[in-house]
Amino acid sequence: MNAAGWLEIAVTLLLSLAVGWPLGGYIGRVWTGQPTWLDPVLEPVEQVIYRLCGAQATGNQSWSAFAWAFVTFSMTGALFVFVLLCAQDVLPFHPAGFHPLTLDAAFNTAVSMATNTGWQPYAGERSLTHLVQMAGITVQGFASAGSGMAVAAALARGFAAHRSGGIGNFWVSLVRNNLYILIPGAVIFALILAGLGVPQTLLRQVDASTVEGARQTILLGPVASQKAITLLGTEGVGFFRTNSAHPFENPSPVSNLLEAAALCVLAFGCVSAFGRVIRAPSEARALAIVMFVLLAAAASIIYVAETGPTPALAMVHANGPNMEGKEVRFGAPSSSVFVAMTTGSTAGATSSTHESLTPLGGGVAMFLILIGGILPGGAGSGLLGIIVLTLLAVFISGQMVGRTPEYLGKRIETREVKLAVLATLLLSISTLGFTALASVTPQALRAVSVAGPHGLSEMLYAYASSTANNGSSFEGIKDNTVYWNLTTAAAMLIGRFGLAIPVLAIAGRFAAKPKLPPSSGTFPTDGPLFMALLCGVILITAGLQYFPALALGPIVEQLQMNAALRR
Repeated sequence: MNAAGWLEIAVTLLLSLAVGWPLGGYIGRVWTGQPTWLDPVLEPVEQVIYRLCGAQATGNQSWSAFAWAFVTFSMTGALFVFVLLCAQDVLPFHPAGFHPLTLDAAFNTAVSMATNTGWQPYAGERSLTHLVQMAGITVQGFASAGSGMAVAAALARGFAAHRSGGIGNFWVSLVRNNLYILIPGAVIFALILAGLGVPQTLLRQVDASTVEGARQTILLGPVASQKAITLLGTEGVGFFRTNSAHPFENPSPVSNLLEAAALCVLAFGCVSAFGRVIRAPSEARALAIVMFVLLAAAASIIYVAETGPTPALAMVHANGPNMEGKEVRFGAPSSSVFVAMTTGSTAGATSSTHESLTPLGGGVAMFLILIGGILPGGAGSGLLGIIVLTLLAVFISGQMVGRTPEYLGKRIETREVKLAVLATLLLSISTLGFTALASVTPQALRAVSVAGPHGLSEMLYAYASSTANNGSSFEGIKDNTVYWNLTTAAAMLIGRFGLAIPVLAIAGRFAAKPKLPPSSGTFPTDGPLFMALLCGVILITAGLQYFPALALGPIVEQLQMNAALRR
């Protein structure tokens, strides 16, 4: 550990917040249909899209209609990607030797992209054609992020409404999120990445001669455009198998800083936009502070863990950081903060091998995923998760003081609490249930690289990442098998819709309720006391659900490592 490392972590976190928070003002205007500076150029395009699709720009859907449109659009996208993957050998831009993915791998990949997960059972540069990378993977980066932000916008409108019969129109929200936010942002970011050295070309490869006179084939492709949206939209999928550890995806310290910060920009922006839509910026600020503090604490713990001694280093009397699996170009601080940003969001992009983290570092990364990727979460999904836990925190505080709980002028009743609990339970049931099933299934166990607590950590991480729509993995597990492809795909679907649909039901119920003015009995939810309560609810809720599993995995592995260091 050193001052430069701490400064790098602080700069990365603050840069993400500094860009995302003011961007929320613009996102809020897009969500509410207010004029923006891009209207003269994009409004005619928007109207053409509505006419072509038959959408009503002023339509207002009930929560159930909104949810049906969300699910239908996501599954249609999954079907489109599945067809591309299965037919890529007969489609254009097909180099020799590229075959269709197996049906189970194609199904897993299609679900992964449609649910904004980015789980990759394949090596993209050697498995997917340029057409599939562009028309399948990159397009779904926009589609899945835009639909997730549409759900977040519906939630914000639900709190802002007063006895309304709807929460907006999914198709309009989807179009506006992509047209006004994601596409301009991705174009700007792609140009920056290309300027920093990330390739953007339709060439498949170039042949080069090494200094020894040997011939080397260097694979290329439209990397910058895909990288931009998968980072901003928090899909996190890599054009190359090694993701942001590949020099073509992450060529310099500047690109590394920008990519790590980009992972959480739209997550913070959606929280800020939520405050603008409900006309209570202080409430959104409180949520953002909780997210930022817990994310910073996690990044700090990972940095301390990865710069501490390990048994392998102790045997040779070395005191350096744990560089196994790290990005050696940038060092332990860059790798540590990238791990925290990618597991604290739902991106899953990686610049190092999470398998090689110390048990404490890997356990903290896993904990960030287990709490649902709400610190600060993905593009839209982080807002959903933090609001669910906020409702539970308000309900608990109301029970403690004997008052009817209220949040943002909306009375929280039994149905809303049940829906919030349902959302949290579905995520934990998926993660723990699939992990328990895998631990007693021979087909699943054959894919695990090691026995003991680390093997359990591999399985737990895989299903936690799938359920939280994160997409990163411990890499040691050989997950491209029929069993793992099907079960992780099921976990992705549960994680995506098991959170979004209950939240849309909550939004619909709140939209139909009157907006009550604050009274003397209203518990303030924008001050330090409530922020501390919310932090406690997040940690306690996650601890009650996942501590036994963590105790059998990374915690016991850390204790074993400590014992080895003392010997």
